[in-house]
Amino acid sequence: QVQLRQSGGGFVEAGGSLTLSCTVSEGAFRRSTIGWFRQVSGNEREFVGGINWSDGSTRYADSVKDRFIISRDNGANTVTVYLQMNSLNAEDTAVYFCGARRPGYSIVTTVPEYRYWGQGTQVSVSP
Repeated sequence: QVQLRQSGGGFVEAGGSLTLSCTVSEGAFRRSTIGWFRQVSGNEREFVGGINWSDGSTRYADSVKDRFIISRDNGANTVTVYLQMNSLNAEDTAVYFCGARRPGYSIVTTVPEYRYWGQGTQVSVSP
């Protein structure tokens, strides 16, 4: 069973910053494209951004472009993907999830294409 372990999140005032991390340690899935999504209760999970396994290129939703940065750290046995969130506002409040595609596939924005998910972490931004 592939596990994605998330950490980070919490409370921040508007204009502040938070960084989330997502660590993958299972074999071939260390070569997976990772996507970040967020979900507000009662709404569908929406794409935030992602990083391609092949070249580290990134893609962002328009709502977070120029504020959020995704990066990757390739360790000896694990891969950790970071979501640095800057200039946060109340509309960014949500539960954030990282998802892994099957190895060898590129970024897409649709939830069903991501095979495994992290446990989710709450980000709350006060107005």
